[in-house]
Amino acid sequence: DGLKRSLGDLRRQLAWVERLDVTLGPVAAAADGASHSPGEGHSASHKEAVDPENDFQREMSFYRQAQAAVLEALPRLHKLQVPTRRPDDYFAEMAKSDQQMQKIRQKLKSKQEAMEKTEKAKQLRALRKYGKKVQTEILQKRQKEKKSMLNAVKKYQKGLSDKLDFLDEGQTSSQGNKKGSGSQRVKKGPNAKRRYKNQKFGFGGKKKGSKWNTKESFNDVSSFKGKVAHNKGPRKAGKKALNKRPGKRARQKMKSRAR
Repeated sequence: DGLKRSLGDLRRQLAWVERLDVTLGPVAAAADGASHSPGEGHSASHKEAVDPENDFQREMSFYRQAQAAVLEALPRLHKLQVPTRRPDDYFAEMAKSDQQMQKIRQKLKSKQEAMEKTEKAKQLRALRKYGKKVQTEILQKRQKEKKSMLNAVKKYQKGLSDKLDFLDEGQTSSQGNKKGSGSQRVKKGPNAKRRYKNQKFGFGGKKKGSKWNTKESFNDVSSFKGKVAHNKGPRKAGKKALNKRPGKRARQKMKSRAR
């Protein structure tokens, strides 16, 4: 009773187009919207009991009640020539300022960057785990092969086995590794500069130890010239005169004679 008295105090006697209030029950469950008139099915829907604890029934009752209100109000608005669709050039001012929207954009951008960083970190961790897994598998395989080879060697040493198949397997595996590494290598020839120098000066040869004496060179004295070795040969033109200074003992004798 108190609510009804308050409603009577608040109600204003205005035209319906100013109030746009519609109070109706939910439309019938079999109603399809525009296919049925506004007043149909309301009594039937009132008789239906809605369980408030059932979310689906409760939400469907809200939906049907809104549908009944639309079916009731739209014809009345059309009759009063009130437009019910928004024009294409309708402009509505935003409730939030541009500065606030810029802050929101920056916040969203920072969140997106943080998510991308975390995703990259997850991918890197996954790659590291995969690399470690592959590495451990390779090490385990090598240890297993080594262990099997050592066991075969021990059996052969003790005379329990006379087969040397494990040596052949080791050689074939090492040769396969060498072939694989050789196929991956790319052989390149000398560049143009190196080819030009090889053509001009030759390919060189052994440089280290080229001036060492050998038995043949030590015994070969055909190119030895005594006069040249003892500075007794004729002086060549353009050369400085040889040093004719006497030795120390000769100089001392010369001084003693002069006294």
